[in-house]
Amino acid sequence: MRVHVVNVMRGDPEVAGRTLDRFGSFARAVEAKGFHGLWVTDSFGRGRATMDPVVLMSAAAALTGKIEIGTCVLQVPVRHPVELAHRCQSVHALLGDRLMLGLGCGSTKADFDLVGEDYDARFKTLMSSLEIMRQAWAGKALAGGTLTPWPGTERGPNLMLGAWRNKRWIVYAAERCAGWIASGLYSQPEELESGVKFYRDAGGQRAILSNVIVELQGDIANMPLAGRATMQITSADEALDRLQRIRAVGFDDVLCMVRPEGLDDLARLRDRL
Repeated sequence: MRVHVVNVMRGDPEVAGRTLDRFGSFARAVEAKGFHGLWVTDSFGRGRATMDPVVLMSAAAALTGKIEIGTCVLQVPVRHPVELAHRCQSVHALLGDRLMLGLGCGSTKADFDLVGEDYDARFKTLMSSLEIMRQAWAGKALAGGTLTPWPGTERGPNLMLGAWRNKRWIVYAAERCAGWIASGLYSQPEELESGVKFYRDAGGQRAILSNVIVELQGDIANMPLAGRATMQITSADEALDRLQRIRAVGFDDVLCMVRPEGLDDLARLRDRL
């Protein structure tokens, strides 16, 4: 099972103006310590300062040379699908096959309210937007014209679908996408087991569990969703046991939320695993 890192960098007034240096040191450390990839999350209306995931991926493209760079996951329905397809095509041109584009319907109403989009229609919007984005990447005619593909991006990026519980979407991920991303924030063990079974039975090849919180230095309160997430690991023995169980369920990749200070701890766990 491959181990990746999820960026959890937060806005800090003490390093204002030096954000690129801070993120750059983190991204280079993720690659230097041998992790398989660096992933970024997507939120903007939840009461805390965040950064745009496409911008962060663009920076990561320049700061690293080998690891996968992905989103877990980018909310499609809060954005115009053609404009989003263009932005993702640009990152695809920079990263090539290192780009792992995780897309989903979104999970938090506050993000939708901020941009005036319909939260209740997010599943329907996701389906139609995905088809429009695929057509845009292929250079096919759209309602208002054509998005000309950047050379080398014509087939579109490696598309991963974030789907937590819905069998229909998990099967869609198996049949139409390069991978399926499940959530470690809220999913229960039995849901993950049934989800992997749905995915494999439908022919799915790459199952990814995202957002598993790993904090072994006693600072769990400063991690995202501390106290509310399903999978938050605070000791080395617990971490090894939990990662082994995740592997036994059948996941190919695990994406761990860890602070820069915890990268060495996570690297030791990965090596023991």
